[in-house]
Amino acid sequence: MTYPIRPIDESEWPAFLRVLEEGFGWTPHPQQGARFKAETEFDRTLAAFDGDDIAGVTAVLSLTMTVPGGQLPVGGVTSVSVLPSHRRRGVLSALMRRQLADIRERGESVAALYASEAPIYSRYGYGRAAHELSFRINKHASAFVANAPQDPSLRLRVAKPADVRADLEKLFATVVTRRPGRYERKPHAWDGVLADEEADQRGAGPLRSVLAEDGAGVRGYALFRIKSSWDGNGVPDGELKLYELEAADPAAYALLWRSLLDRDLVSKIDAGTRPVDDPLIALLADQRQLRASWSDELWVRLVEVDRALTSRAYSAAVDVVIEVEDDVCPWNARRWRLTADPTGAECKPVEDQPDLTVPVNALGSAYLGDGLLLESLAAGLLREHSPGAVRSLATALSWSPKPWAGLTF
Repeated sequence: MTYPIRPIDESEWPAFLRVLEEGFGWTPHPQQGARFKAETEFDRTLAAFDGDDIAGVTAVLSLTMTVPGGQLPVGGVTSVSVLPSHRRRGVLSALMRRQLADIRERGESVAALYASEAPIYSRYGYGRAAHELSFRINKHASAFVANAPQDPSLRLRVAKPADVRADLEKLFATVVTRRPGRYERKPHAWDGVLADEEADQRGAGPLRSVLAEDGAGVRGYALFRIKSSWDGNGVPDGELKLYELEAADPAAYALLWRSLLDRDLVSKIDAGTRPVDDPLIALLADQRQLRASWSDELWVRLVEVDRALTSRAYSAAVDVVIEVEDDVCPWNARRWRLTADPTGAECKPVEDQPDLTVPVNALGSAYLGDGLLLESLAAGLLREHSPGAVRSLATALSWSPKPWAGLTF
């Protein structure tokens, strides 16, 4: 069967949402559903129809994302789901192929997403491009190293998050360009970050904030909740759940972490998503006390290889011919000569013999600066025809700090 695909209009939102509810086993609170609808760009939705019924859906958010050396318009893929009754009928493949064509037509050379299930998206050319750590910290063993940065001009201010929204937005705008994968937040994104209805709290208490500031203004903030608890002996055993901690400089960063780790009646800190190179790791005197779990975070797809590769900066010089394998976007499936150094890059089609043959998802995984090209070579997932070509490309693509988006879209 074929399933006609088109964007939905606002009147079809309930049917669109129903597919997501079935696919994800998720029933949003009405206020959460309203926020979700408000951020949806209806002209960038797609639905596959089985007669009058919607069988599968997806959507794109128009993002401005940081990449090595600058920022790019990126298609933020979201809301991907197919009804359980229509699995394995080609609905998802049709949606993803149509979506990538639409993203290209919009002029976006890169797409990115958060994967609900890791095995799915490599089939459509996406590669794991960023990773995250989840921290669990015992407050009573959280001393900092002796030379942790301090600034006597800094002070802490406790405030209701909604009351200092302008300060939070301003500070975030100063740090968003520092790390690949971060993306600018539109008002609806901040609505979600600061949402504090009962459904958002999920038993962890109201959203709280603490700001680090000096006479010139705010230099950092933390957003968190505290779940109060006492053990059977009346000893406080509360848990602080950290959602965001952003800082403009190391001293503000250290002060904010110290304020959380020293919080009264709290015995443990749970930080659900942090970058893999989070400076907290270096700040802790006893790093063994930092219990961390690892997960993939952002997945990236090069929609137009040449434009994407010339739109980012490089850490070292490289001159290689890359044969790109891409079954989904055939315009990419050819040989490209990438010539780049820290001053700029050129990528053009050639007929020369390739130095390496690379699936497009491997290029996507390396695009933000933390790819696994050498590991993929060792695993036999890409082919090197000129000795040293993969190492040369991997070195040029590498970047610090490591990529991390920090907020699911």
